[in-house]
Amino acid sequence: MISVYDFKPAFQGLLRPAVGRLARAGATANQVTLAAMLLSLAQGAWIALSTDKTLALLLLPAALFLRMALNAMDGMMAREYDQRSPLGALLNELGDLISDLALYLPLVLVPGVPAPALIAAVLVGLLAEFAGVCAALIGAQRRYDGPMGKSDRAFVFGLLGLFLGMGWVPDGLGGVPVWGVALLGLVTVYNRIRRALETAP
Repeated sequence: MISVYDFKPAFQGLLRPAVGRLARAGATANQVTLAAMLLSLAQGAWIALSTDKTLALLLLPAALFLRMALNAMDGMMAREYDQRSPLGALLNELGDLISDLALYLPLVLVPGVPAPALIAAVLVGLLAEFAGVCAALIGAQRRYDGPMGKSDRAFVFGLLGLFLGMGWVPDGLGGVPVWGVALLGLVTVYNRIRRALETAP
């Protein structure tokens, strides 16, 4: 099944000039990772604390896109500019989990987004990332299989935020895409576990 992650090589190609400029300016991969996390925390706090959430929801897709760009750039800087480190690996994984929680949980405060669906989607998303990381425990590579990985969740929630901000989500239907994220997330957990077992030495 197709996943947004499949477009990562092309996306990285577009980002490579910016990565080079950052590296030449002395920026580090870990700094970019932290910037992505701080951006996510700020956007989530804006959604949670604002009385009128319209503008925060309308800008959620932009925040998610920038987060995805920064996530891609930190990995490129680590690999291509010899900035890999144990701390960087930990920051990368923990930063993703913190960013997901910060960006998506505040949507429970938005009318039209049912809490059970949102909590299920967030928890399954965390489980999917945990399953991907656990592959390394059995000697396999970290798994990024879809159909509902980090980038896919960002795409769906970005569209949902945009539609909510524009008032395009009919009453009672806001939970449909969120339940879809949760269900496809379970498929993702299964796929990552299966592929990890298949590729383990």
